[in-house]
Amino acid sequence: MTKAIQPRMKPDSHHGVHSRLRRLRWTAFVLVAVSYMLAFFHRVAPAAIASDLQQAFHASAAALGGLAATYFYVYTVMQIPTGILVDTLGPRRIVTLGGVVAGAGSLLFAYATTLTDASIGRLLVGLGVSVAFIALLKLNAAWFHDRHFGTAVGLTLLLGNVGSVLAAAPFAWVLQFTSWRTVFIVVGGVSFAAAVLTWLLVRDHPGEAGLPSLRELDGEAAHPRHQGHWFEGLTAVLRNRFTWPNFWMNLGIGGSFLAFAGLWAVPFLRDVYGMDRAAATQHTSLMLAGFAVGAISVGALSDRLGRRKPVLIATALAHLLCWLPLVFSLPMPRFASYSLFLLMGLSAASFTLSWACVKEVNRHALSGMATSVANTGVFLGTGVLQPLVGWTLDRAAAAPGAAAQYHAGMLIFIGCVAFGFAGSLCVRETYGRYVRG
Repeated sequence: MTKAIQPRMKPDSHHGVHSRLRRLRWTAFVLVAVSYMLAFFHRVAPAAIASDLQQAFHASAAALGGLAATYFYVYTVMQIPTGILVDTLGPRRIVTLGGVVAGAGSLLFAYATTLTDASIGRLLVGLGVSVAFIALLKLNAAWFHDRHFGTAVGLTLLLGNVGSVLAAAPFAWVLQFTSWRTVFIVVGGVSFAAAVLTWLLVRDHPGEAGLPSLRELDGEAAHPRHQGHWFEGLTAVLRNRFTWPNFWMNLGIGGSFLAFAGLWAVPFLRDVYGMDRAAATQHTSLMLAGFAVGAISVGALSDRLGRRKPVLIATALAHLLCWLPLVFSLPMPRFASYSLFLLMGLSAASFTLSWACVKEVNRHALSGMATSVANTGVFLGTGVLQPLVGWTLDRAAAAPGAAAQYHAGMLIFIGCVAFGFAGSLCVRETYGRYVRG
């Protein structure tokens, strides 16, 4: 029998395809990662200027928590709509529009004279940046191999957390030379610039640039597209029982981590441990830097092992244990406190594997919706916890000593982390590949 001759791509043509893929992949990744870095900056910045905001707007602790949480309310509400939009309209359009809205919100926040104006600006910022992460996950799913997705997510979070780190100690340093309002004007301008470049240079997937998908280059069939209505796809994700453990893990661990790092860590360290703002923000910077390193480390380790669950559970348990010294306000020398906050950040990265896990237990065509459902948990948890902890502080204002005033809030945090750890035990092992096609 005569063997069929398969058409083969010329070597130079094959090299050209891979070269264009790499160039377009990293162009899309870097530009949308800039928008994601800005999202992290806005998320954490209120912690460094908490006292400035209280003075500027004459706000109580609960009101300050509400102002910071406005970002998370709209961010939470927008996660599932963002998943639907990136699965239907594509990430390029959504990130461009989001950058314009975030830029306008940052300017409004900078020029706000009342708490209401600041809250509206913060709401617009949350609305604009809420699309960046899910859009970037969708781009990662299109432009990176499935077997590298965990590493790509880790790199995404590493870059995103650069924004968090900049919003802590470096932000506090800049405030020695200029006002927080000037900083938010500059950040608004960066948002507008990133939006324009995204519209001009980003492509949603290789096919949009006339290139084969990565699976097709490997000789495999491309993932099938979703043929039905978007509502049918969303329903399929929500009805999948393996979607929800990822949501609960993000709610408990991710929500607690961001609520603490994004607002209450600096006041807690200042009031309970007597640190000045510079020392307190150094601790949060170290914690956020640890989270960035932990995110790429757990993703790469999981991809290398071909396992998700053991890495996830081990790091989640370590993070839970890290909260115990803070709950009991144990005295710590400075070296111990720095080490604890670094370990808290490293181990908090456990929940970052949820996006790989939830993507892999749903169909590839629904990756935007699947990751958005899981991601909602992070910001729902943060949006609830920031004002809730502020409320406990107002209620405990008459308690003797700062440690007693913060005790109830810290119990809430560790309770939520324990809940997230329980969710991690129920996550389905995917072995780093799609289990539903």
